Amino acid sequence: MYCTNIHPGESWTAVFESLQMHLLPVRDRVAPGQPFAIGLRLSDRASRELAQGSKLAEFKTWLAWHNLYVPLINGFPFGSFQGTVVKDDVHQPDWTTRARLDYTLRLARLLATLLPPGLSGGVSTSPLSYKPWLAGDATRTAAVLAQSTQHLAALVAELVQLRRATGRLVHLDIEPEPDGLLETSAEFTDYYLYHLLPAASAHLQSQLGLAPAEAARAVRDHVRLCYDVCHFALAYEAPATVLTRLRAAGIQVGRLQLSAALKADLPAAPAGRQALAQEFGAFAEGTYLHQVVVRNADDTLTQYPDLPAALPHIGAAAAREWRAHFHVPVFLARYQRLESTQAATHEVLRLLAEQAFTPYLEVETYTWDVLPAAIKQDLVGSIVRELAWVQAQLVPATGPGAVISAATAA
Repeated sequence: MYCTNIHPGESWTAVFESLQMHLLPVRDRVAPGQPFAIGLRLSDRASRELAQGSKLAEFKTWLAWHNLYVPLINGFPFGSFQGTVVKDDVHQPDWTTRARLDYTLRLARLLATLLPPGLSGGVSTSPLSYKPWLAGDATRTAAVLAQSTQHLAALVAELVQLRRATGRLVHLDIEPEPDGLLETSAEFTDYYLYHLLPAASAHLQSQLGLAPAEAARAVRDHVRLCYDVCHFALAYEAPATVLTRLRAAGIQVGRLQLSAALKADLPAAPAGRQALAQEFGAFAEGTYLHQVVVRNADDTLTQYPDLPAALPHIGAAAAREWRAHFHVPVFLARYQRLESTQAATHEVLRLLAEQAFTPYLEVETYTWDVLPAAIKQDLVGSIVRELAWVQAQLVPATGPGAVISAATAA
């Protein structure tokens, strides 16, 4: 499947038109005559419109007619994601707000209707909030965590009741990312175990009358990790480390998002660093945040909120490696002097073959429109190439059990 946040469209009409224009040609080239999964991105506006009148029933009929199905919805970007400046607004509204809760619950209800029998599905979401908004203020951070947890506990209760009413298990997939309030596997698991699990379990016991063990199981069923390979590579976390930590905490992976960041080992010579700065600078566009995480000689990390803020510091004596958030195509390992974190994708797919830790794969390259001109390709051909590359990595290992979804967000 591929996540349709690659396509512009904030209204349901625009989303549906893009599916007809782009997704069907991709399906015909990647999986002709076979069921094909969609990672569906819906803005708040599109979700409201799809829920009105007969639109959802008509969409479900269209899916069946074309042998398509929807196991995943991308619920991270609430508003516009293409053709406008996004930057840190991608985190608005955050999980302190009722608007984020209502939007996510609406997506879950839509997905419960769209899911084929026998499949569970997931709605991805933001890492609660955005750290720079909190400016390191411990009191404000604690308040954001507490309010977000209340809203997540309320969502879990609704998901439990949705499962009872429809027989469909819909889980929330929280997506850590650079500068998110949750950005590393340690932050995610600590929050899950010491904030979300006790608070949501208590809420389920109080509101739904569940026994303690039953309530804890429901939280673990309905809240999972969205494992974005690009994001954890930016944190310099090895896939085995992430999966070991999750397994020890008893947390499931709701989906695997396959994407790659830019990286470069920094030479000692100033001239070599300036040459790399010029190449990184070609990716410093104004639509999305492109956080930079620097590995220093002592293995500490230095973070910059966006590529333009980082570029003047490429000569820092302690810096040894740069990684920049860009979601470059997964099938390319090099961009002139720059590399991608493609090796992390190879490694996580190897571990998937061994551990089968999730059934859903999304390729999430959402930057086709803002890539430098030298490496742009036509959109449908690019998506097909991404999916074919992933399939080639999977063939020896996973067999027919995994669902490949191209969540491509450009």
